[in-house]
Amino acid sequence: MEVISGDDGIARCGWGASPDDYRAYHDDEWGVGVADDRRLFEKICLEGFQAGLSWLTILRKRDNFRAGFAGFDIEQVAGFGERDVERLLGDAGIVRHQGKIRSTINNAQRAIEVVDEHGSLADFFWPHAVFVDLPVTSVPATTETSTALSKQLKRLGWSFVGPTTIYAFMQAMGLVNDHVAGCECWESAERSRRAVARDVGIDVP
Repeated sequence: MEVISGDDGIARCGWGASPDDYRAYHDDEWGVGVADDRRLFEKICLEGFQAGLSWLTILRKRDNFRAGFAGFDIEQVAGFGERDVERLLGDAGIVRHQGKIRSTINNAQRAIEVVDEHGSLADFFWPHAVFVDLPVTSVPATTETSTALSKQLKRLGWSFVGPTTIYAFMQAMGLVNDHVAGCECWESAERSRRAVARDVGIDVP
């Protein structure tokens, strides 16, 4: 995996060097540990919307998605009905895919069930976090962990949660740290995700 030094002198994963949207997302969000349920829910939904598209497309529409889906408040989205589906299908600011819109509503309902059983989405997802001592040199599209988590979510009734989607979710939320060797963001991301894991009660090696 390529590392590129930007005009600001910072070495980044190649994909995060440009454009500016990617650079900010790479530096400030990607790989940083997240335990907030709303943000976890938002991300897994947006990764579902990304299927077949580029993340840059979704990133540039993210504010529109947040407006359309009540800030990804799980309880509110779980209560969306047919009028909301029609409203969202008419919203040119998001990806108007009926299956993905309905999936988001379904997944909100399933998320409530997960919270009822586990206490929070963070308590459900973070035990799947993977920790290594050194930065990676290559980045897979899926792993055994993402495949197993995908199967578990599907058994629980979630949709648009294939292994690739789930691995992208894990990368973004800090469940893995795929900033590659030489990227200056690896260390700060690693500190943040280990701190989050400990706060959630995960025994970090």
